[in-house]
Amino acid sequence: MTDKIRALLLDIETELKNLELWSEERPTQEALASTQPFCIDTLSLPEWIQFILLERLHAMMDAEVPLPSQCGVTPIAEEYFATVNTNEERLIALLLQLDQSLSSLH
Repeated sequence: MTDKIRALLLDIETELKNLELWSEERPTQEALASTQPFCIDTLSLPEWIQFILLERLHAMMDAEVPLPSQCGVTPIAEEYFATVNTNEERLIALLLQLDQSLSSLH
């Protein structure tokens, strides 16, 4: 199952790049340390996906620690992307697959 999740993470990364939402510049440590859900006060959702979600899930799999039983990023992604003018349907579908894959692990 972790192979499927790794593949999904790579697909999400690729889709962020295709949508030109991938950032080459890392946010500050202060921005990354936000205690708000999805770092809503310091990062855009694409930044949170790139620098928090993807990095943490990769690190957890590399360390062979249990993955979270849920992610729940799809609803906020649907809300966030409803306000921007991009072709994000594939990204949302990938995030939904990730949510479902994590919840089926436990």
